[in-house]
Amino acid sequence: MDSKRDADAAAAPRESLLERLFRLRAHGTTVRTELLAGLTTFLTMAYIVFVNPSILADAGMPKGSVFVATCLIAALGSGVMGFLANWPVALAPGMGLNAYFAYVVVQGMGYTWQAALGAVFISGLCFLAVTATGLRGIIVAGIPRSMRIALTVGIGLFLAIIALKNAGVVAASPATFVTLGDLRQPGTVLAALGFLMVAVLSARRVRAALLLTILTVTGLSFVFAGNVFQGIVSAPPSLLPTLFALDIPGALTGGLLNVILVLFLVELFDATGTLMAVAGRAGLLPETGRSAALDRALMADSAAIFTGSLLGTSSATAYLESAAGVEEGGRTGLTAATVAVLFLACLFFAPLAGSVPAYATAPALFYVACLMLRELTALDWDDVTEVIPACVTALLMPFTYSIANGVAFGFITYAVLKALTGRAREVKPVVWVIAAVFLFKFVETGGAH
Repeated sequence: MDSKRDADAAAAPRESLLERLFRLRAHGTTVRTELLAGLTTFLTMAYIVFVNPSILADAGMPKGSVFVATCLIAALGSGVMGFLANWPVALAPGMGLNAYFAYVVVQGMGYTWQAALGAVFISGLCFLAVTATGLRGIIVAGIPRSMRIALTVGIGLFLAIIALKNAGVVAASPATFVTLGDLRQPGTVLAALGFLMVAVLSARRVRAALLLTILTVTGLSFVFAGNVFQGIVSAPPSLLPTLFALDIPGALTGGLLNVILVLFLVELFDATGTLMAVAGRAGLLPETGRSAALDRALMADSAAIFTGSLLGTSSATAYLESAAGVEEGGRTGLTAATVAVLFLACLFFAPLAGSVPAYATAPALFYVACLMLRELTALDWDDVTEVIPACVTALLMPFTYSIANGVAFGFITYAVLKALTGRAREVKPVVWVIAAVFLFKFVETGGAH
């Protein structure tokens, strides 16, 4: 009997290392699909290795060192997310958070960039603490289903305005805030053609539609948009000027304590909202909104925040652009691990990565944003107390250019509507706490920053 069992075991195909690590078959995916999804996600967010150093340089930080720190924390954070949580979510320094760091804390409030890094470090430790104790998971589990849907839709709208801005379709206007951009610009024309291309290819069920579109628009940009091929290989700059340069005692002064609170709140809701939206799109989030994988994902992005401050960059967070890889079929951590490897390669192939312009990734982002709006059909439109807070959440995200603001107004509206319609018992305690914290913040600061 034992010999028969041994023979059957010997005859059974041995699982590959990637299968054991990422459980590809269980998620209905393949190595090829995951690699393509990882490459797609990377191409849609590779701009951060150039944008982040540029923004933080305005805070007086050495641009070359920030470039290295950005690549390293994106690789480390995405790698930990892939191997620890087995989710197709990539991490990198967050847009918005880096602007707050440079233009508000350093330039506006007059603090040194070292002290600002210290504030990021402390906020990251607080973030890690609420995650490790399970408090963050409780917060996530307490989010009503309608608000979870609103997070997905709102992030889709937020993604849309970023894509339209990158494509040059919308532009700033002193009279109307936003207006139509110059549609005669070569990059804008290529982005429009790219959007039609990705829509047609997707309708024809071409698996690599997003990736093919990005590569095609990039190729055309060299011919029609004056894009310059910047070479292939370059040695990475030194990390030493920003490595462990944070000033923790300076961050504990009175003025920066408020900064730490703002960073913590934005990190909490931006990262959590993004994780839930991308995971929901990939079908990885259970109906309860809570799972062991989600807990591990929360831990991964929590650790990335304070680790990034040690390397020399502003807060890292889960990236909205991960939705592009999910749409390409990414369902496991192999997608995130692929992104990690590509960010490491960026250290040596920075000129090549820089050849992909923002308007080449904009069509893919806008297409994904359109698909995310279909979650609206899951709302109970007959219940005003659920629909109105959800719509407030979704609409305020793009119109205030902040995921956190959308979440804040949504929770406040949810709690107030339930209370004034005699349905206060439906509101979980965590919703009351979140609404109260944000209301106090708005009263205290007037909504600034």
